[in-house]
Amino acid sequence: MKKLATFSGISLILISCSASYSSYPSYPIRTPSSTGSTVMSTEREYAELIKTYKPETADVLTDLLNEDSPGNPRTSISVENKSPCNMVLTVSSTGFFKKIPIGSGKVGYTMVPKNRNYRLSGMLCNSSYDSTKYITTSYAIKISN
Repeated sequence: MKKLATFSGISLILISCSASYSSYPSYPIRTPSSTGSTVMSTEREYAELIKTYKPETADVLTDLLNEDSPGNPRTSISVENKSPCNMVLTVSSTGFFKKIPIGSGKVGYTMVPKNRNYRLSGMLCNSSYDSTKYITTSYAIKISN
């Protein structure tokens, strides 16, 4: 009986003790690298934009064939993506902002008002592209990584 009382007392003490897990070491959580997540976010943005994007094909071709008519207040920007990755090109200026999805090996284009500074930027595979240009006439570039 004495053994049973001793065993019950020890069991009661052990049950009433609570374990504290806050002193255990924490382990790092694996997160994607910044370049991997950037490429993934560019691909997600490209996939979303391509669903609703309406290219200005007729306006750009008219501009290119008419060799920048002085009476036209707008001109074209075209970008050829020579990389193996899709990209989203952002064209921005005062009062103008447009995102253009450009697939791998494809050409993206838009019409913009003439005689302004434009910032052209985007992610291409693991590289970023950022350029500022003063656009007065049709402007075409090729981008590769």
